[in-house]
Amino acid sequence: MQSPIHTPPNAGARNPDPAFWAGRPVLVTGHTGFKGAWLSLWLERLGARMSGLALPPETTPNLFDLTGFSGRMESHLGDIRSADTVRDALSATRPEIVIHMAAQALVRPSYRDPLATYATNVMGTAHVLEAVRATPSVRAVVVVTSDKAYANREWPYGYRETEALGGHDPYSSSKACAELVTSAYRASFLAERDCRVATARAGNVIGGGDWSEDRLIPDIVQAFLSGRSVEIRAPHATRPWQHVLEPLSGYLRLAEALCGECGAGVAEAWNFGPADEDCRPVSTIVETLAREWGEGAAWHLSEKTHPHEATFLKVDASKARAYLGWDRRLRLDTALAWTTAWHRAHAQGASALDLTLAQIGAYETLGA
Repeated sequence: MQSPIHTPPNAGARNPDPAFWAGRPVLVTGHTGFKGAWLSLWLERLGARMSGLALPPETTPNLFDLTGFSGRMESHLGDIRSADTVRDALSATRPEIVIHMAAQALVRPSYRDPLATYATNVMGTAHVLEAVRATPSVRAVVVVTSDKAYANREWPYGYRETEALGGHDPYSSSKACAELVTSAYRASFLAERDCRVATARAGNVIGGGDWSEDRLIPDIVQAFLSGRSVEIRAPHATRPWQHVLEPLSGYLRLAEALCGECGAGVAEAWNFGPADEDCRPVSTIVETLAREWGEGAAWHLSEKTHPHEATFLKVDASKARAYLGWDRRLRLDTALAWTTAWHRAHAQGASALDLTLAQIGAYETLGA
């Protein structure tokens, strides 16, 4: 991979451009998930003509249903493991931009069902790109993979986009495979018709409205809400924590750049991650949230045996800062405070839609 020679137009703009998105047809896969719901609401706020393809929400409650978004967009419920389902969705919606986020997104479930993980993350990505190939309206595709796509060597410094791909567990390796599938489709089919395809590597997002199974922040919040001590399995594991709006702003900026004059040079892999000081161990996260929460919130170490997970992981987002004008806006302490405030207010009866839109607005104000 080579870095783009030219800085894309409008690279100094930190917020997504409403003039770019207004009326533009966009398909988001995985729109019923945590990140997908936040992204869909932001795109609606920007005026995009939204459609989505995903399985029904996995949890009750879930942000997608709580915000009432299903009645305000063209929502296709289906499985990306079906090539026909994906092709039909793109044929029906004829998007100009596709943001592919549908995935089996967790490490531990990938040990329990590796075949489903590979079928979703590898073949699902191939199905999306094959459908793009058959849909002439598509100009740009952002394929969201993961920071875990790198061959993790437990280095103390961040991985750059040129580092080797790999993965010890089925989830991580499936995301590396998705990167290779994307690269092959770009080189073999899509570049020749000037459809620009990029991958985005980010992970360990936090924010309000996440009730996903087996994720740190939802586990902590649910324990604190019920007055229980939260069980932590790997307090020393270090991750590149960031608020959900941080990588989403990167995906939107990347899509804008792909459609720009220099978009062909942007069609490659991009990291979106926090500054080094926000790559902190799990113990710091849970202790900070316990202080934010108060009311005697506490945690304890799990005594169970757990499958292998990386101990140290962070990515270097220098390229995105230099070429896309993207940078993180929220320090980790602030991101944790926003997450706690969202869940506490929602538990007290506040509207999930109002809370989410208010934080999107506050985030945009920071980038003005």
